[in-house]
Amino acid sequence: MSRTLVWIAVFAAVAAPVTAQNIHPTPPPEARAVPLDGAQIQLDGRLDEAVWRTATPATDFRQSQPREGQPATQRTEVRFAFDGAALYVGARMFDDHGAAGVQTRLVRRDGSANADYLEVIFDTYHDHIGRLFFTVNPSGVRGDANGLGGGGDDSWDPVWEVKTAIDSLGWTAEMRIPFSQLRYPSTTSEQTWGLQIWRQENRLNELSQWSFWGLTETGGPPRFGHLHGLVIHRAPGRAEILPYTVGRSANVPVSDPSDPFEKAHAWDGRVGVDARVLLTSNLTLNATVNPDFGQVEVDPAVVNLSAFETFLDERRPFFVEGAGYFGLGGLSCFFCSNVSSLSMLSTRRIGRSPQMPAMRDTAARYADVPENTTILGAAKLTGRTPSGWSIGVLDAVTRREQATVQRSDSSRYDATVEPFSNYWVGRVAKDLRGGATVIKAMGTSVIRSFDDPFLADSLSRHAEAFGLGTDMWFRSRNYHLMAQIAGTQVSGTRGAMLRLQRSSARYFQRPDRGNGSNGLLSDAYDSSMTSMRGLGGYARFSREQGKLLWEVSTNLRTPGFDNNDMTFFSRADYWYMGGNIFPQWLKPTKWYRQLFFIAGGQQQYNFDGDLTDRQGQLFAYIQPPNYWNVSSYYIRRPDTFDDRLTRGGPVVRRSGIDDWSLNLNTDSRKNVVVGFFGEVGCNHEGYCSRSANFSIQLRPASNVSISFGPSIRHDETGTQYIRRVTDSTATAFYGARYVFADLVQNSVAMNTRFNITFSPNLTLELFMQPLIVSGAFSRYKEFAAPRGLRKLVYGVDVGTSTPVAAGDSIDPDGAGPAAPFVIPRQDFTFRSLRGNAVLRWEYHPGSTLFVVWTRSGESALSRGRIDFGDDAGALFQGPSQNIFLVKINYWLGF
Repeated sequence: MSRTLVWIAVFAAVAAPVTAQNIHPTPPPEARAVPLDGAQIQLDGRLDEAVWRTATPATDFRQSQPREGQPATQRTEVRFAFDGAALYVGARMFDDHGAAGVQTRLVRRDGSANADYLEVIFDTYHDHIGRLFFTVNPSGVRGDANGLGGGGDDSWDPVWEVKTAIDSLGWTAEMRIPFSQLRYPSTTSEQTWGLQIWRQENRLNELSQWSFWGLTETGGPPRFGHLHGLVIHRAPGRAEILPYTVGRSANVPVSDPSDPFEKAHAWDGRVGVDARVLLTSNLTLNATVNPDFGQVEVDPAVVNLSAFETFLDERRPFFVEGAGYFGLGGLSCFFCSNVSSLSMLSTRRIGRSPQMPAMRDTAARYADVPENTTILGAAKLTGRTPSGWSIGVLDAVTRREQATVQRSDSSRYDATVEPFSNYWVGRVAKDLRGGATVIKAMGTSVIRSFDDPFLADSLSRHAEAFGLGTDMWFRSRNYHLMAQIAGTQVSGTRGAMLRLQRSSARYFQRPDRGNGSNGLLSDAYDSSMTSMRGLGGYARFSREQGKLLWEVSTNLRTPGFDNNDMTFFSRADYWYMGGNIFPQWLKPTKWYRQLFFIAGGQQQYNFDGDLTDRQGQLFAYIQPPNYWNVSSYYIRRPDTFDDRLTRGGPVVRRSGIDDWSLNLNTDSRKNVVVGFFGEVGCNHEGYCSRSANFSIQLRPASNVSISFGPSIRHDETGTQYIRRVTDSTATAFYGARYVFADLVQNSVAMNTRFNITFSPNLTLELFMQPLIVSGAFSRYKEFAAPRGLRKLVYGVDVGTSTPVAAGDSIDPDGAGPAAPFVIPRQDFTFRSLRGNAVLRWEYHPGSTLFVVWTRSGESALSRGRIDFGDDAGALFQGPSQNIFLVKINYWLGF
């Protein structure tokens, strides 16, 4: 760690100007918290205690919308008080229509209510970076988020209370926020926190703020006002324990009665515990033993015909909470496509589904494979030191997972499908210049222990990464620099490294690759390699304030870069560059409320110098006076090279494309909200893709929400990869033929949600995703030459193509010497119906009961088209897996 800190200090000294910025409003608005001095507050939302009459309120709100900078039309008064255990907030939101003007809805905690609300935000460390959000609407629905350390964490659910009331003057809110749920400097002297307050008056669509900044200005904690007067004499509670117990019943259809591992009914249960300990007033230790994530919503079904992994978002609360302490820096752009951030951590890797196949010999017939890798335990340390260092450290241990395999002779053996593994990540950050410069350093490590040579030749034994990053603001936050650089090293057996070299992320085996080297950075195909190293980087410089914004950025990954063991990583070997200009008109007229355009372009090369991407783009957005939102973009791409299309073969050319889109959304405040997104893209060879996505949200009652998301998609491509065929006569392609096909793919889906909220602490949510996808393959072909665009269709331009019972028999050169081959039938229709129902009841502050039903079923046919009547019926009539789960936890604070 000492070496890391030295590098950060050197980097900070070189990069950061020595003068701090004056970033506050002049002067900043101020509020003062008053001590209760033995008085009591009964939390009922009535504001009838004496302290709410004597404390000086925060007032003088100004509009952000719709009339920027004008005084708010509705008066707001917010007061603060404290005792030895908690901070109290008393707020009165006047409404000139009285109770009739108050608009409210019941939704689950952290849900989007589209109603009036009050949001109080604290920068408790007063570092002009971190934030803690506390939001309430007139129905008492709470929202909270943790932005300490940068970023934002909506999954954070601190234990705090709020009560509201609606009366003839408008509505009121009374909050009690225990100091044990907050993080702040360790001092017994008076503290100053950053403070911002927002109020939404839904009837008028008026958003007002206490510490004002304009729509063309960069806001956030640097522009907050001040909360004075807090004196916290003693440390709050130092520990929280959340034990849980869960029972599960699974009902699974038996597809093969002779499979001994298929059980129609199964019961299981488990216990575990989550714990949070405040080591100091600034550092928090979170730990989990035998964690359970059964209440998390199911992942959507996908059909992936590419060579790349499907990315899925992290939803598990333990890993999502405090995520702001574990980022090196994200990717930001006004408009960009086909570019990814320099991600260092995706916690979905921890506890993933086993990676290795169980049946590895021809005699294996059945296997009992675990669904996920067991997380034996995980712990993380997060917080901020008094000297201004933000710290995040995470360590997790996963169990070796084995599958029981039965051979055709009924004998059995155990096969390891996931090794015992340790995952570690650490990040430190230091803010300078009043928060206008942040320097970050981050390291990750994955270590696996193997007991099986097959696994050792398939997975890396060690995978490490280290990176530095910075965020810098200049000229009163007009200009912004983001920069990150990271190096990776992956080690293992020759077989494991050969797998990485041949992966879709780099295809080192391409026969036409340039002559690289394997010195400090890996860039050459080498069957004796036992470690691989690479470098990644990202930088963006932009103007973020004013009526004319702009940005330039670059992004690169050397061929040997790979941190896929710790995060989602799909591609190395590229150097990207892009830029945009962004004029905006934010002063309302009779034609629009907001209007802006974006124009720019981007391009990308691999490290052989091939142009692999180029595009120009236009984007337009308008908000008419009726508060609808309309946007559209146009992208044009010329013909470029493609070093991935042949999946390890020579570079070929990809046809350019023209892409248009239209997006429309009606006023989100209404009881019926409609959205539409349509897109049409056609390449220069005449293949087109079209899609239409609709969203319809209905609010028949103040506590009920129903949404439908029907979508249809039609995709055509003339270069769907099929297979590689070894053929010594194909000299132009180095002794192989790379076979492609026309593919016409259609899909129909409709994501459906039904939410009913019985009280702010009791909700029922239902989600359902029916999906039908078909694919029809035809016109098998090969490229005429490397680095070219022209294709030769078998049976039309070259050779013969004959339908046979198993598929298509291809003779690539007719009467020539090339050997014929058979392509099995590829057509498919996939039907899936997934969904779950989740009942959440916070029966005691911090303690929750979950009752969950999850249903998933799917089937597939070799038919290459959608028969909607038949396929829709199969969604509900086919076999399905049903899992019923009950989980209860109880929060204990000490």
